[in-house]
Amino acid sequence: MSKLRLLFIKEAQASYISHLDLLRTFQRAFPRTELDIKHSQGYHPHPIISIVLPLPVGQSSDCELLDFEVTQDTDGSGIAEKLNTGMPSGLRVLDCYPATRPVRDLAFLRADVTFEYDNGVPADAAEAITALLRRPELVIQKRTKRKDLADVDIAPMIKEVSFTAGEGACTGTVTVQAQNPGLNPQLLEKAIARYLPELAPDFTRIRRRELLDADGRAFR
Repeated sequence: MSKLRLLFIKEAQASYISHLDLLRTFQRAFPRTELDIKHSQGYHPHPIISIVLPLPVGQSSDCELLDFEVTQDTDGSGIAEKLNTGMPSGLRVLDCYPATRPVRDLAFLRADVTFEYDNGVPADAAEAITALLRRPELVIQKRTKRKDLADVDIAPMIKEVSFTAGEGACTGTVTVQAQNPGLNPQLLEKAIARYLPELAPDFTRIRRRELLDADGRAFR
């Protein structure tokens, strides 16, 4: 028996595929691999697959990870190529390899964040946003698992942040905590809307670039 991990890209139209539909997409593609995927027990067995850090709908990524087990002994060679023959546009598997690192080693994620402004970027917006997101306290309202709104200080979850102004947008790279608890980079716009409402963007784009361990190395 082997536990394998897929590294894949999710972008363009595929960024709007929900988490559950993404799992179903891979379930339909797995027969192309000719592998025997381990299934759950019971009356309605289903393939045991899990996405390591599910991506919010509407965001794109270069570093999505999916774990699964097969009954055969394999190192995953050739699996990525077989899966790609049946993937919809915007999904592309880059690699398949043994899943040796536990998910608990995943500590941070690095993402490109673009704040778009319909009427042009306000003066000094990049500097002001960078300074804001580096504050020691940033309290926003966030929905809990019970769907209630609660005040949450997201400042401790932000490790690195830097923005520059361009034509029609402020672009930057942020590194934030990935889990226990994790911070969705999309929530940064909530901090801007609360503390610097005049700089609130008209639209925000997120592209996840890398998953990192506690030492800042790529998590694979």
